[in-house]
Amino acid sequence: MKPVKKKKTEEPELEPLCCCEYIDRNGEKNHVAACLCDCQDIDEGCDRWLTCKSVQPETCERIMDTISDRLRIPWLRGAKKINISIIPPLVLLPVFLHVASWHFLLGVVVLTSLPVLALWYYYLTHRRKEQTLFFLSLGLFSLGYMYYVFLQEVVPRGHVGPTRLAVLTCGLFLILLALYRAKKNPGYLSNPASNDKSLSSSQNECLSKKGQEKTKGFPGADTSGSLNNRTLKDDLKGSFRMLASSPTKVKEDWCAKCQLVRPARAWHCRICGICVRRMDHHCVWINSCVGESNHQAFILALLIFLLTSVYGIMLTLDSICRDRSVFTALFYCPGVYANYSSALSFTCVWYSVIITAGMAYIFLIQLINISYNVTEREVQQAIRQKTGRRLLCGLIVDTGQYNRGFLRNWQQFSTLGTRAFHHPAEDIV
Repeated sequence: MKPVKKKKTEEPELEPLCCCEYIDRNGEKNHVAACLCDCQDIDEGCDRWLTCKSVQPETCERIMDTISDRLRIPWLRGAKKINISIIPPLVLLPVFLHVASWHFLLGVVVLTSLPVLALWYYYLTHRRKEQTLFFLSLGLFSLGYMYYVFLQEVVPRGHVGPTRLAVLTCGLFLILLALYRAKKNPGYLSNPASNDKSLSSSQNECLSKKGQEKTKGFPGADTSGSLNNRTLKDDLKGSFRMLASSPTKVKEDWCAKCQLVRPARAWHCRICGICVRRMDHHCVWINSCVGESNHQAFILALLIFLLTSVYGIMLTLDSICRDRSVFTALFYCPGVYANYSSALSFTCVWYSVIITAGMAYIFLIQLINISYNVTEREVQQAIRQKTGRRLLCGLIVDTGQYNRGFLRNWQQFSTLGTRAFHHPAEDIV
């Protein structure tokens, strides 16, 4: 008798989505037009707000999750989700700058409150260890909007020639290229246990035998189950720690979250959720970590931005305050608020000065850290543990662990990320 072959049950094919349809977080098909329908949390929150009652924090979080899930734009083969943190800079920045252009006192209040609000939002998201596109959106939109105001209000005055405009435009494109390079992989560490090349076949056999021996005596235990997986991870951890304890090896550390062995100076980013080789810090302006592979591009982006921003500020002040030097015009430019065009340009100049001053401080700290061969994470750790040598009221922190002199420190920085497995002598401890 030939065995009867069972026909496979054909699963019904899902209907293609139109440009306004999407699959929501509950796995159901939804429509963009129904973004405010069937939401008990939003209805409850509105009722409480209208009756002046307090709203529970859990309800606010559910409302924000619902809004972020339903905030989409029509797209081919289904509506695309928009990160809600992108929107506030696009709406609020032009409004604030135009309001600040109405009067000098309004400009002082608005330009003072903007950094305070940005710092408040930074500490709010940093405390929750959440990723946000707010600062990346603010930075990119600020670049575009400042350039737009420059073309609309400054260039028509006739004091900016084609050559100067071309130099400023090239600087803007170079900033974008450097930011694109800095956004790339900062040096993420992959799990060696998931890579077949990380362990030899003999090591795998040895570890599997140990796992089988440890599971003997437990009836019903499956060697491929969670118990064996946990045993393999423990053995991997022990074997790598034995290698790390050797004086000829680089000091390594085990990351329980990523289940891998970290080389010296690597660290686990709680915001990105992954380990980064030679991690310096998590930068909110690029929404990524600064590590071994993108640290040079990050420094280059800061340098190009500072040069381009200062050049644009000089061109603008020279156009709206013709009879004064650049530094004098920044603090004293009579009649600038008599014309709305010049008032808006002057307000954008001061906004650019505030942003440039903040980036200059970050750039200075980075130069100091590179000169002493320390990362920002190591500096913060030394401050918390009250170790290392501090100079200039704590502006300079020298841990002394990897410092090999000014020239050798910069030489090592210039070769970061050039080789896949590079353990310089400075990292051996």
